[in-house]
Amino acid sequence: MLNIYESILVPWLILGLLAACILLRVKAPYGKFTSSSWGPQISFNLGWIIQELVSPLIFTITFLSGLEQPSSYAWFFFIIWNLHYFNRSLIFPLRKKDKMKKCPLAVVFSAISFNMINGFINGYFISQIFTAEPNYFLNINFIIGLLILITGVYINIVSDNILIKIQNQNEGYKVPYGSMFKFISCPNYFGEILQWFGFYLMTLSPAALIFFYWTMANLIPRAISNHNWYNKNFRSYPSRAALIPFIF
Repeated sequence: MLNIYESILVPWLILGLLAACILLRVKAPYGKFTSSSWGPQISFNLGWIIQELVSPLIFTITFLSGLEQPSSYAWFFFIIWNLHYFNRSLIFPLRKKDKMKKCPLAVVFSAISFNMINGFINGYFISQIFTAEPNYFLNINFIIGLLILITGVYINIVSDNILIKIQNQNEGYKVPYGSMFKFISCPNYFGEILQWFGFYLMTLSPAALIFFYWTMANLIPRAISNHNWYNKNFRSYPSRAALIPFIF
């Protein structure tokens, strides 16, 4: 599997750049930008659960099927990955009361493809390539990375809670307020970007770095689209940055 892992990294990086260029011109067709022109649709919640469960499944299979026994440090990263995706794939969609929203099957299949590759390269690196000297948890890169990851998780979850509360009122789209929404339009995206940057610093993994890159390639264009949509549809929309406080 090492040859497969190594052969994927560079093309996967290039594909991420292409995806960012496309998403800067074409709005991802789900949520407020859902469009039937993208073909057959499926329940958003069901599609989300299916596509997101792929990542922890592939990560876990890859992690457990390696020839080398994963270290205790590797198991720590294994737990972080799967806790994130347990919340993302099950808790997050099941908290939403709106069961009528749809998303194109094309989006679900593209997300499945991404999560298969991403789950594999990260699971393989953590279980088979990652090495750590004794007291690795005292390394500065691990400590800073962990703090950034925790900050990102907190921002992401708090922001999702605010958005889910609005959505569950079934009164249409409203301007979200509170927490990081005071400064940016998409703090949920900002939190997720921080989280995976922290994960990269903790592991110093090329696969995690590419995942962080893909996260930005996906979420920066979406943040721009959401920010522009809010400004277009709400005349009194507050003065906020799109994604990074006071900057962008």
